Order: sequence, then structure tokens, then C-alpha cells
Amino acid sequence: MISLVLVESALELVPSELKHHQSVVSHARKLGKYSSEILLDNSWHFAAMKGIENEMKRGRPDLVHFSILEATTIPLYLKNKLKLYVHTIDDKVISFGENVHIPKSYHRFAGVIEKLYQEKQIVANNDVLLKIKDQTFPELLDEINPSNVIGFSTNGQSSSYEKIALDISDNDCLVIGGFQKGHFSNPIENKINKLYSVGNESFEGHVVTSRMLYEYEKTIFM
Repeated sequence: MISLVLVESALELVPSELKHHQSVVSHARKLGKYSSEILLDNSWHFAAMKGIENEMKRGRPDLVHFSILEATTIPLYLKNKLKLYVHTIDDKVISFGENVHIPKSYHRFAGVIEKLYQEKQIVANNDVLLKIKDQTFPELLDEINPSNVIGFSTNGQSSSYEKIALDISDNDCLVIGGFQKGHFSNPIENKINKLYSVGNESFEGHVVTSRMLYEYEKTIFM
């Protein structure tokens, strides 16, 4: 089984320093929740987010949603050949159980993640579907203990999805950014021992996720 980690993902609750901003309070009121209970979302909280640390890596839970859907609706995951983790920008890790069906509607997805942050796990029929805990990326890698850590960045060695797929072994870990723009931070990149670039352009994480997993599927199912 391979692992996929969406790292530094733009998925977090509204931080304490922003929870009193008018745009955040107004949005939370519409949802019937406290400011500290909702996801930070650039679509609603743009004014509040201006100038915050790592601004371009935050407030895009919709992009994380896309990548999760790409990873959990394919044979590789449904046949238990892929373990998925979401490492967030604020050093939390969400782990996924087997055959977890994430809502395709973004609003329902946001509700599930907000509930997860409050309750720490989502359980159905005594099965843990989602679990969240405080954990850094290096700590997560120690837990996974992969043979290789394969990352994707425009800073990497030029290659193709097809060539990379042929080089992936059963215990490898794929690392894809869960943010809209920028590069891996040093603590992330220092843990990657194979860094690849799959094009001259910067592709969003869900595009790289779908194309890379499809090419790997071809090597084991076709």
C-alpha cells in the first residue's frame, strides 16, 4: 500500500487573531456557529486574511476538497491500495479509514470537517472514518515509515507522470501540496528524497493528484 500526504493544506479553523473580524463574524452568524468553529475560507474572509502569515497557503479548503475527492473515488483507494492523510498548515493530520465517502458538495464537506475539528473523530457503525490529531509532517513520516518520500514541485527534477509511476514501490509515500500557490517549506522539503517537476507550469494539487494516481493505477491494475 502506498501513502499520499497532502501537505501544508489550506484547511484550518479561523485562527484566534481573526475571529473578531467583521467578515468572519458575519459569515459565522449566517452559519449559526461561533467564529472559532468555522473553516478559514478566502472566499468569505478575504479582508480578514490580508497580510496574515503564509497568506497564499491558507484559506482554500475547496482545493483540499478537490484533492480528497480525486484520491478517494478511484479503484486504488477503494481496493485498499492507498492510505490518505491531510497534513494542515497548522500542523494537524487528518487520517482516513477504508472506503470513506467524502461529501461531493463542498458545503457538506465543510460541515463534516468542522465537526471533525470539534469531536476529533467521525465514527459510523463503530468504524472510525476520519480522525484528526496534532502532528507535524516529520512525525507523520515516522509513523508511516515509507521506503521513499516522493514530492512534486516546480523546483524538482523534470520528469513525467508515466516515468514516476514506474519508479513507485509498494511502501512509498507521495507528497503533494494542499495549497494554492508557493513551495514546500524547508521542514517538508528536507524530508523528501525524490523531488519531481511534472511540467513547466504550476498545477493545482488536485490535478497532480489525479494524474499521478491514475498513472500508478495503470502499473498495478492494467
